[in-house]
Amino acid sequence: MIRNPLYVYGPDAISVPTDLNFGQFIVNKLWEQEDRPALINGINEDVYTYRQLAQDTLNISISLTLRGLRKGQTVAICSENRKEFWSALFGSACSGATVTTVNPMYTAGELKHVLGISKPKYIFCSPFFFKKHAKTLREFTYVKDIILFGDDRPGQLILYKDLAYPTNSSQSDIIVGNRLARNVKIEEFQAADVIGQVDVLFILYSSGTTGLPKGVMLTHHNVLTFCNLSKFGNADFKALSVTPWFHAMGLIGLIAGFSIGKTTVFLPRFDVDLYLKTVEKHKIVRLTVVPPILMAACKSFTTYDLSSVRLIASGAAPLQNDAISIVKQKFPNVEAVLQAYGMTECTLAVIVSDFENSTNTKPGSVGLIVPNAIIKVVDTETRKPLGPNKPGELCIKGPLIMKGYVGKDRKEDFDEEDFFRTGDIGYYDEDGHFFIVDRLKELIKYKAFQVAPAEIEALLLKHEAVRDAGVVGRKDRDSGEVPIAFVVKQPGKEVTEKELQDFIAERLSNPKRLRGGVKFVTEIPKNPSGKILRRELRRIANSNSKL
Repeated sequence: MIRNPLYVYGPDAISVPTDLNFGQFIVNKLWEQEDRPALINGINEDVYTYRQLAQDTLNISISLTLRGLRKGQTVAICSENRKEFWSALFGSACSGATVTTVNPMYTAGELKHVLGISKPKYIFCSPFFFKKHAKTLREFTYVKDIILFGDDRPGQLILYKDLAYPTNSSQSDIIVGNRLARNVKIEEFQAADVIGQVDVLFILYSSGTTGLPKGVMLTHHNVLTFCNLSKFGNADFKALSVTPWFHAMGLIGLIAGFSIGKTTVFLPRFDVDLYLKTVEKHKIVRLTVVPPILMAACKSFTTYDLSSVRLIASGAAPLQNDAISIVKQKFPNVEAVLQAYGMTECTLAVIVSDFENSTNTKPGSVGLIVPNAIIKVVDTETRKPLGPNKPGELCIKGPLIMKGYVGKDRKEDFDEEDFFRTGDIGYYDEDGHFFIVDRLKELIKYKAFQVAPAEIEALLLKHEAVRDAGVVGRKDRDSGEVPIAFVVKQPGKEVTEKELQDFIAERLSNPKRLRGGVKFVTEIPKNPSGKILRRELRRIANSNSKL
């Protein structure tokens, strides 16, 4: 292959065999860890060991196969963070199924949309989800079984424990009647055959920040390639997980942790005091977070001993230099605040900071390209590749890139060289470090200038009276669009619209001034990973625009 001098190439690394099976891989990894804690519930300190997780996975897989689950069918997991999530997921994967994970907070309309994409044959769900959507679930004629986590059985519903826990562990036969009679032994288990580079392991949903979510197809090979990246963890340190597991950052990140035997303390939901208390109690060394959680922690008035934290990794949305300064004040012993770049379509991350050598980073950079990947930055108009320090759209090729969207032609999202078009604006410097400017679709077009909302938001968050902020373009007859800010005030602090407009005008260039004004709100709408739902802010901003 002749290398293009304007492309950035990741280091060569040993590739994952294309026929490898994720289900068999993860079962073997789990079993190897024996009684090491896999998950610790941060609320009640309940411990779920690797051996328990592996055993439940084997039992669930055989039980699902007994109920008729076959390769190519889809299993949905609709739940908040809880330990059963993982054996349901891994067991389904071992049976050859495609797994889709669903936000339990979805409305009925949103649920119909995403399940209409994946059409699951089986659904695992939490009691919260079932109570919220019991009526809607009856409308899905393609669903064969609904399997409920927990102990309460509404009607004749199947419970998770019916599949995970045997009826009589003293039986010599695995199956008696149509039930699992005893625990499945690892030596007698074989996951369903798959073609790793072709068969879809996950259907995840794009963030939906600019429209309805799309079904992202990730193959067994995609996920195994991510697990093979050595930069993503160290089993010697406990992890703290609060990002929802139905989202790629929580899901893929934890899978990589399981693959190396990491112990993860998890919380079913984010509460800033509980989060900081858990950091203190478990002496968490490394935090992996999304910016809204990090900033909420930094602005908390409660005092906890956070001296154990040495490194913070942030992803899913940009974290500006001003915000990093605030973080370092809250976490006194932090040696580095590192960032990564990726998206669901890229199996989470394709540009990462070097977590093992934080000196090999640059302020504001999201890191270096991962092994075996190729990135080109192209002019948004001409589509020609650009050199260092020239912002353009990032286009990516490599083994982490999705198979495609469900029901959508690849040609719409991949260029003629089969590079995935990310829709993100960024650049790289002479050393190959990447910097993200903003989403192509989120840039505000003020006259002939392109304004990045993230830059204005980062500055607003530096103001002592601002707790949270979101910036979008408001339609304007003379200028095309003008920036408007939505601001959540810090409790006990007061600030006026003019004060914030002046605050920005004194610090940023003319096109970035808040000519659209400032609206004070109680919260900024965001998706579960913390990305601002700009389409919702734009709808509000333009509902009374003067055109």
